[in-house]
Amino acid sequence: MSYRLASRFGNPQMIRSHEPLTNEQIFKVAPSIFATEAHDSRSDRYLYIPTVDVLESLRGEGFLPFMACQTRVRNTDKREHTKHMIRLRHAGQIMDKEANEIILLNSHDGTSSYQMMAGCFRFVCANGLVLGDKMMDQRVRHSGRADLVSEVIEGAYEVLNQFEAIDEKRDVMKQFHLGRHEQMALAAGTLAYRYDEKDGPAPVTAEQLLMPRRVEDRSDDLWTTFNRVQENTIQGGLRGRNKQGRRTTTRQVNGIDQDVKLNRAMWAMAEMLRTGNVHAA
Repeated sequence: MSYRLASRFGNPQMIRSHEPLTNEQIFKVAPSIFATEAHDSRSDRYLYIPTVDVLESLRGEGFLPFMACQTRVRNTDKREHTKHMIRLRHAGQIMDKEANEIILLNSHDGTSSYQMMAGCFRFVCANGLVLGDKMMDQRVRHSGRADLVSEVIEGAYEVLNQFEAIDEKRDVMKQFHLGRHEQMALAAGTLAYRYDEKDGPAPVTAEQLLMPRRVEDRSDDLWTTFNRVQENTIQGGLRGRNKQGRRTTTRQVNGIDQDVKLNRAMWAMAEMLRTGNVHAA
């Protein structure tokens, strides 16, 4: 089995595999998924359903985990209950170059409800994206009815049903060829979202975010441009200068929330370019 550990999502350990992950592999990097009870801070009204129970039920429905991670917390008391992420693929949604993924977020310390959103994994760069907007998310709170597992599974199928619409948008993006000024607009907008201007100028330029890391990413269509900018921003490793003018290297985006928010912002900007081109046509 081929898998790797990487420093992503605010945790020095993240597992991503080309084959479905086992519980033993997941537990090594994200023990909070296997918490046997809610954190002590939760009240009696908190409906506790272990994420592992949901995971096993999703496996039974054909949703298999290919990535798992959890956030790093300063309070070690919450390490076994902190926010975690699992990215799953359905047997009918695995493609040759890109795989649609259902992203499951949860915690057992009250910092997150069960949340499901649409994602995509590009094999060429081994990079995961978050697609769609918040309106498409499926959320199930830790309260109310006791059939929470069934609600989460229903939510997973709702996300699965959204892939048809997302695939259509993705196909349109692949047909849109951007001018240099449009590519720069996407990269500049991403820089503005990633780096607060109050902290000084961004350490790198928009041109650097547009630089391809491989031959396959040299196309100027909207989908490829979106992926170039996303990968360069999320993965980091670009050389630049900090606000003091000293040489620096950009860091990977840390934290589950930060990763999702940045991906969402980029998707919204790409959608604006797409719909703007549609109107112009």
